[in-house]
Amino acid sequence: MNFSEVFKQSNQLCKVSPDGKYLATCVQYRLVVRDVNTLQILQLYTCLDQVAHMEWSSDSLFILCAMYKRGLVQVWSLEQPEWHCKIDEGSIGLLSSRWSPDGRHILNTTEFHLRITVWSLCNKSVSYIKYPKACQKGLDFSADGRYMALAERRDCKDYISIFVCDDWHLLRHFETETQDLAGVEWSPNGCVLAVWDSCLEYKMLLYSLDGRLLSTYSAYEWSLGIKSVAWSPSSQFLAIGSYDEKVRILNHITWKKLIEFEHPATITSSKAVVFKEVEKRPVVGTENVSIHQITLGSSLFNTQSKYEIASLPVQVTVVKPDLDRANPKIGISAVAFSADNRYLATKNDNMPQSLWVWDMQRLGLQAVLEQTAPVRCFVWDPRKPRLALCTGNAKVYLWSLAGCVSVKVPAEGNFQVQSLFWHGNGDSLVLLGKDQICLCYMATDEEK
Repeated sequence: MNFSEVFKQSNQLCKVSPDGKYLATCVQYRLVVRDVNTLQILQLYTCLDQVAHMEWSSDSLFILCAMYKRGLVQVWSLEQPEWHCKIDEGSIGLLSSRWSPDGRHILNTTEFHLRITVWSLCNKSVSYIKYPKACQKGLDFSADGRYMALAERRDCKDYISIFVCDDWHLLRHFETETQDLAGVEWSPNGCVLAVWDSCLEYKMLLYSLDGRLLSTYSAYEWSLGIKSVAWSPSSQFLAIGSYDEKVRILNHITWKKLIEFEHPATITSSKAVVFKEVEKRPVVGTENVSIHQITLGSSLFNTQSKYEIASLPVQVTVVKPDLDRANPKIGISAVAFSADNRYLATKNDNMPQSLWVWDMQRLGLQAVLEQTAPVRCFVWDPRKPRLALCTGNAKVYLWSLAGCVSVKVPAEGNFQVQSLFWHGNGDSLVLLGKDQICLCYMATDEEK
């Protein structure tokens, strides 16, 4: 593994273009576009204020920069640097801004969710969509970019509207059987729309494109319900993480529960491998250390870590949640499938230092990674079953079938990895610190 030098960024705003050629970062009110291979600066744009959100268009030709406090959106062109566009929502304010799948329309949600404004870059036309619901994930585009599902709230009832993205005409509009809709998400093949209720009621609804209710699933009643949802890339499985510390997998044929994965405090399964991170500080005799090394904060004094395979049974670190507070730290907050559908990674909030990997072929626990600090972020390689994670220290961790590895980021200063994401080809990782960014290049098979 090789690492780049460290660059500045603000608000964790750093994105690789969809075509994989460019890396865009925001540094306060500046937008910097680099070549992803050489990291040379190709374009430098100056925005009117500090950027709160940044996003590439689907064809990698435009970049959207939103300044929510000012109610402004600026769009920059990569091909024509002198061209730019400014959208001002005025006194109605701006809550969120995003591209449509065609990369030629911008959808702005106004303050208090009064409406969504669709701005066209092609003919400067403006369309309005009323009644968008203020919820966790109220808008989703199908993977092919043809349809948009929008959660709406009218007359104290929940509705779904499905729009055709070509001309924004309404295709279907139907009421949902939810008390307080919390999110919508298309299956990757675009055939099924998953709709789920707020955490106060456990209810998962599955609709077809024409608005027919295909199935309803509820695991239990009178307790906090759904916390996280993820489709498998093949659309065959729907994983539902719940506040009861379990993940339930629904199958795409009957939409019934296929299996239920529990997260026990004591791991006894002989088929699972438990990797435990062990830290150690190198012992150095003081007579060998010069003043110069001490001043530089040499790597001699850095904590090193490695993984050891723990012998069963293993006690997992459990944190007792405060159930009297809102949003208690309990339950499955994150679920994610590997690109080949083979593995599922889960995180249980009251076991913050553990990451669980499940084998979807034999429907059992494959591995548990027990870290020395809470897991901040984990993400699958987009090409192969390889998992990267970080815990807010100066290390990046990788899991694959071959085992686990802990790698220290050799960046100058106190670079701590807060979050990370993969380049689309899986050859590199983008590591984000508090206000810096570093690229980690994987050794390819040819280099080995």
